[in-house]
Amino acid sequence: MEVFHMKIAVVASNGKASKSIIAELIARGHAVTAFARGANQSAAKEFVQKDIMALTKEDLAGFDAVVDGFGAYTPETLPLHTQTSQHLADLVAGTDTRLYIVGGAGSLYVDPAHTVQLLDTPEFPAEFYPLAKAQTEELAALRSRTDARWVFVSPAADFRADGAKTGKYILGGEEMTLSAVGESVISYADYVLGMVDLIESGAHVGERVSLVQA
Repeated sequence: MEVFHMKIAVVASNGKASKSIIAELIARGHAVTAFARGANQSAAKEFVQKDIMALTKEDLAGFDAVVDGFGAYTPETLPLHTQTSQHLADLVAGTDTRLYIVGGAGSLYVDPAHTVQLLDTPEFPAEFYPLAKAQTEELAALRSRTDARWVFVSPAADFRADGAKTGKYILGGEEMTLSAVGESVISYADYVLGMVDLIESGAHVGERVSLVQA
């Protein structure tokens, strides 16, 4: 299948996931503009140094897709997950530009009735709860919007920064999906493949999807 080469913005472009997504997009021939508040650390040749909350509609005008790789981990910055993605949704609202969020796994459901989320299970590590809660609230805020073409992409429960690239993944939905050997694991490398495939497909707008190693 021939893929139309797209114009894509990656926001918070200096993060590990963002830099990997940019490299994959460029390798597939897409035109990438990176946005970050610090100096460019990615492979993108087009770069704008600007804080995410200072971005305007004009900054993101004309892009086919915007990837939000924002991450915050300290108690005082965790609310920025929702604030930043809502700001980006405001900027692309009413346009054809799709917004892809590098999400978290804590909001995945562990039951078919969708009453229990992973972060509320006894096995969920307490040290990751604040981050998982912040990203769960971020997803809830996005769900309330129909004016922006968002896609929230959750990794598996075990998101391995330095995991191997297998080239294979399973695209799941709202529930925690397990691999053939019963694990919820994915490497950043395989997550990136899934994310870029999603961007190229244009599918699942207004949905949360999940990625797990096959």
